Formats: sequence, structure tokens, C-alpha cells
Amino acid sequence: MKHLKKITREELASYTSKRAMELKYGEAVAIMEGDKNLKTYPQRYVLVGIPEDIGVRANHGRAGTSNAWESCLKVLCNMQQNERTYAHELLILGSVDCNLEMEAAATIMDIVKLGELVNSIDVKVARVIETIVSAGKIPILIGGGHNNSFGNIKGVSKVLGKAINCLNLDTHSDFRPLEHRHSGNGFSYAKANGFLKNYFVFGLHSNYTSQQMFERMEQENVNFALFEDMFVNGKNSFSKAKHEAEQIICDEPFGLEIDLDAIAMMGSSAMSPVGFTINQIRNFTYNFSKNENCKYIHLCEGAPTFDLHPNQVGKVLAYLIIDVITTTDNV
Repeated sequence: MKHLKKITREELASYTSKRAMELKYGEAVAIMEGDKNLKTYPQRYVLVGIPEDIGVRANHGRAGTSNAWESCLKVLCNMQQNERTYAHELLILGSVDCNLEMEAAATIMDIVKLGELVNSIDVKVARVIETIVSAGKIPILIGGGHNNSFGNIKGVSKVLGKAINCLNLDTHSDFRPLEHRHSGNGFSYAKANGFLKNYFVFGLHSNYTSQQMFERMEQENVNFALFEDMFVNGKNSFSKAKHEAEQIICDEPFGLEIDLDAIAMMGSSAMSPVGFTINQIRNFTYNFSKNENCKYIHLCEGAPTFDLHPNQVGKVLAYLIIDVITTTDNV
């Protein structure tokens, strides 16, 4: 498969600590064998990593999201496979091949030139997404920066032949102007290119949203629920905001984007003491990923470099993956 580095059984074994009387995820989960067609696999969900941080750097952010994929695998492979964790629902495909772009970015400081590399990754991500969705599967993407939202949305839109909706749980709107490509304008580009229809930002922080951005979102009919309204001033509630998002987004095909910087004190390039709890994120991800119109799940912006505790980002990602694949038919 072009633009993809398929994972091998040997790689999974290198991340897995085997133990007698136990079956770990790294031993039980499916991978793509040889040239077998993805459509022939029974697994509903396909896990793919996007190991890059170029989009974050191009947005004046701190590098580190490129390490989230490996951090996730180290934890996920050592989760227990049992009747409640559903490894049979997941196929680990591998990672988008970002090696050339990452090598080039290592010597580039100019953010516009970094944006050119983001364009290259956009193409790769979109094509991998197209392949997975065309096979009737639901991709779970582990970023990487939020720039990859553009490739995710584009890939699904191309398969369906129409614009899709998107629900983004995030501190920021990532709806910045159409300048060079970076992690802050993936949704802007998706909208401008006709791939994105309704867009809802869940948990937007007013303190990090400019007046110009609020005006831009109003002009572009971007919907949002402010974090402060849910948890500070009482103008809204977590449950009411979820219902509002559901009404606007979920009646048509949509993508689910979860930015880890929305979690309080989570290792990310934009780590903040203010944010959702991990259990709130798990509840949110679980509920919206179960909707029949959810076409992909993107877990992004995690940066293990900035973890406050060892394996924090990897463990959160692994928990969220299993929450997603725990389908309503299983529970």
C-alpha cells in the first residue's frame, strides 16, 4: 500500500511483554498479511499512526507529537486481551510514511517551508484514509499534529463523493486563515476545498480565541461550545453541549477529532492546567464513536516528551482506542 509502512508481527512482538496465563494485545490483534486485500479482513476498525510534528512546528508549536505513535503501541500491545477488550475488532495496519518529510524538516526553521512539507503529508494521509474507508473500515488515526485533520476529512469526502461533517473536541478552533499549511488551519483548508460541511468545536477556550477568530467562525457558520460555559459560568453543561453537537453533526457522515491538549495537564505541545478530565474524554469518545455515521476517529497532538508521568500519553491513547472498538453489539 503506497505511503504506508505496514507493521509486522515481529514489531508488535518487540513492544509486547509476554506472560504465562495471559494474552496481550500485541499477541492477539490482527495485522495485514502480505498482499491480502483489506476488504477481506473481518475487523471493523483499522489503526494507523501518523508519526510527524511538522505541522505543529509550522504553527509555532513545540515538536514532540511524532513520538505518540510508538508510545501508544508500547502500551496498547501490553493491554490484556479478554472478553471485554475486543482485540478481534481491531487491525493494526501501520503508519503513514513521513520519513522523508521528517528528515527534511530537521534542517528547516522557516515555517512557510515547513508548510510545504505538510502539503506532502496531506496527500499521503488522504490516500491512506481513502484506501481504508473504501474497504468498508473505520480508521483510527494516532497523530501527529492536528494538521492531519485535513487529510482525514479529504480522504473520507473523496470516497463518499460529498462534504462531511466534523466534531472536534479541542481547546482551539484550528480554523486559522489559509496561509501556509500547519496544525492550526486543517479545518479551514477542508472547508475551503469543499470537503467539510458542518463543523463543531467542543470545549473551545475563550482565552485562546481571538475576536477576529470568533467573527471568522460566525461568518463561516462554525458552531462551538465554550469550555467556560460548561464548567465556569453555568451557561451550558457538558451533557447539553454534547446534545447540541449531536444535533448539528451526527445526522450525516462525520469525522471525530480528539485533541489531547483539551485534557488538563496532558502531555502535548499546548499543555494546559485547564481542561477536561480523562474520564470525560473517554465518555465523549465512546459515545460519539458509536454513532453509525462516524467515519473516522483521530486522536492527535499527544506529545510524550512533555508527559508529567511516564507513559501518560501512550496509556490515554490506548484506553481511547479500546473505548472506540468496544461496540454497542459487544456491551
